[in-house]
Amino acid sequence: MKKPIVFTLIGVTLVVALTSFMSLTTLVKGLFSDKKEAAAAPANASAPTKSLYDFTVNSIDGKPVALNAYRGKKVIILNVASKCGYTPQYADWEKFYKAHKDKFVVLGFPANNFANQESGNNEEIATFCQKNYGVSFPMFEKVSVVGNDQAPLYKWLSTKSLNGWNDKAPTWNFCKYVVNEKGELTHFFASGVKPDDAEFRKAVNL
Repeated sequence: MKKPIVFTLIGVTLVVALTSFMSLTTLVKGLFSDKKEAAAAPANASAPTKSLYDFTVNSIDGKPVALNAYRGKKVIILNVASKCGYTPQYADWEKFYKAHKDKFVVLGFPANNFANQESGNNEEIATFCQKNYGVSFPMFEKVSVVGNDQAPLYKWLSTKSLNGWNDKAPTWNFCKYVVNEKGELTHFFASGVKPDDAEFRKAVNL
């Protein structure tokens, strides 16, 4: 009777070790990735199988939001975290949103995929964002943006066969995806790119 127990314990240990290794790999990849990396849809991009408007997600207070509500505006999608070196970008993107919300909307998706930098619950995150940065752009429930439990929206954003051209998943907190007025993914920007950077402004025609 002892052998099955031993084999079970060995199996559990291997799973834990593999999970830890994968987490460490993600951490190292994020730390050494190009924080100014950018990508744009090529002229010969394939037709996407879905658009942004096919998704419904939950707001940070648990209410369903159909993303076709943002039809006709450019959309910037951020995976955010409260304890990251890039967290002060909340202020940058709030300023951008207030200045351009007639044509743009910023959507924030908290995620705890990188170095446990978003461990709080949705209520705590909402309070943090409002208290520290006065965030008024739409915020959504915490999701996973990479891995086996990747949220459907992020699966679309980072799967070439679904969005038509891009296979770049977030490498750290505050990566950006730009979606045009037709709900099509047009650009990816890594964590270090801010709204005042030339490459971003050129991408969104500012």
